[in-house]
Amino acid sequence: MNKSLLALAALSLSVPAYADRADDALEGDTIAWDFVEGITTEVGPRMPGTEQETRGRIWAMDWLRANGFANIADEPFDMPTWVRGIETAEVTAPFAQPMAITALSTTTATGPEGIEAEVVYFPSYADLVAAEEGSLEGKIAFVSHDMRAAQDGSHYGFAGPARWMAPSLASSKGALATVIRSVGTDNHRVPHTGTTTFAEGVTPTPAGALSNPDADNLERMFERAEGTPIRMKLVMTPRDLGTTRSGNVVGEIVGRDPSLPPVLLACHLDSWDLGTGAIDDGAGCGIIAAAAKHVAAEGQPLRTIRLLFAGAEETGLWGSKAYAEAHLDEPVYVGLESDFGADRIWRLESNFTASDPALFREIAAAVGRFGVAPSSLTASGGADLNLVREQKGPLIDLQQDGTRYFDLHHTADDTLDKIDPVQLRQNVAVWTAVVGVLANREEPISMPAAE
Repeated sequence: MNKSLLALAALSLSVPAYADRADDALEGDTIAWDFVEGITTEVGPRMPGTEQETRGRIWAMDWLRANGFANIADEPFDMPTWVRGIETAEVTAPFAQPMAITALSTTTATGPEGIEAEVVYFPSYADLVAAEEGSLEGKIAFVSHDMRAAQDGSHYGFAGPARWMAPSLASSKGALATVIRSVGTDNHRVPHTGTTTFAEGVTPTPAGALSNPDADNLERMFERAEGTPIRMKLVMTPRDLGTTRSGNVVGEIVGRDPSLPPVLLACHLDSWDLGTGAIDDGAGCGIIAAAAKHVAAEGQPLRTIRLLFAGAEETGLWGSKAYAEAHLDEPVYVGLESDFGADRIWRLESNFTASDPALFREIAAAVGRFGVAPSSLTASGGADLNLVREQKGPLIDLQQDGTRYFDLHHTADDTLDKIDPVQLRQNVAVWTAVVGVLANREEPISMPAAE
């Protein structure tokens, strides 16, 4: 830790007045838990663009009304919608057996009869890049690019290309279909879904993710086959529903001076269809709503606190894009998002650490006693904060511990029982302290000079 960060850490030992309001949240908050328990129990999975996502928006608006929020609205937008169908995989030769697979969104169907072909093994995405053009004609590509756990989740950026780009690349080289090792850190026989993208001019093909144990097994088969072709049959029947309606849910704690730019707190309300969207991102919506309520309980804040429960994040950030387009001319004071599960917050980042050190010190002091350390890393903001990025505005990242997040991410295991109520309350306490500082500060935030 450098000297400036040591100084900030020392300052965090003193407790400013704004941090006091977080005490109740740390000791006994039930608001966030009530939210995530309610939406996972009464709505469940909320796949973007579907009736289930619509039910989630209705539920969330009712919850906001019951909890005293104002100016609640469902801001609609249209989006392309993909839904899952049947999905099975089996090795047919030489070691015949079924495997656990889930389809990646935007991919096409095999047809009800499925496809069967020889599998070509690529240990990493880089190996697929190096494959000759046309070398996969009539075959299935298997990319086993794996991921490791990290507190900051940084290995996602390394492993992600296997999902984001491998199906498109394999298709461009002639593959009939692609299977990847799940982008996840668990060893459960539960595959991780997610979105992939096909480049312009590349024909979309079927693609799915194998559970990590099945990917391990398939690797062993290649070691043991001694050159004998391994064949696989895939049946995946997803459907493209065309354009459907989604929406962003918004609500506010109105400030004493509504003319001041608001503090924008974001999460996303949609989820994948395999689990019930507890950690991704029901917990995030519960955390930001609870923080806003706790700040309001101490008295009406100076600035309005606006909640953005974004829609259709999982399949292309459709809600974030729509919100930015609709509100681009409305200045935001600062943006924050909770979208990395519900485990404890351990690090504070901003994009104004050097340009407004007094504010950063105040925030660091407010959260230090909750075990949160200041960082010199620059905040980039969550996925649903496109508006603030486009405005080149202030951003804060309250980094959660991601050590186990990718065990659950985009799987059927994303359920309420995976949330630790104690760590959830720490999140609410930290958010309450930070939002209390920001919503009661009149001065503009000094940003770095534009390059």
